[in-house]
Amino acid sequence: MKGLQLTNPPVAKAEMLIRKPVDAVFEAFINPAITTKFWFTKSSGRLEPNKQIQWDWEMYNFSVQVSVEAIEQNRRILIEWTGYDKPTTVEWIFTPLADNTTFVSITNTGFSGNGDEVVEQAIGSTEGFSFLLAGLKAYLEHNIILNLVSDRFPEGLTPQ
Repeated sequence: MKGLQLTNPPVAKAEMLIRKPVDAVFEAFINPAITTKFWFTKSSGRLEPNKQIQWDWEMYNFSVQVSVEAIEQNRRILIEWTGYDKPTTVEWIFTPLADNTTFVSITNTGFSGNGDEVVEQAIGSTEGFSFLLAGLKAYLEHNIILNLVSDRFPEGLTPQ
């Protein structure tokens, strides 16, 4: 593995079928009253085009600044956020399917740093968005709050 070289920058991607109509799935991401049930714990507001928002994960004493770049109702959300040292771009694509379900695709791009840092960020982001989609699925389909994000880094456990 020594001298491993990448030809394309790593991209984080997570996708999931949600067995709910696209309007309900889309609303779950732009409405913090819903999003706080499966992702962050607090938000300074609803996602709207050209708006600046802050998302908080109070259990980790962590916040990110979110710049809403584009919203296409029930189709797409595009943000820039400070999830890492420098801003990256996150895009949600919502594909409604014939059986009144929705396929959600989340892509995070623009990681920076040395090669190891960029790969680590992409892997971490993929993990985080996978937890996000699993939590969304449980909440919207079964009204269950799984606490996946809050349970990822339990207090008192040393990360390995």
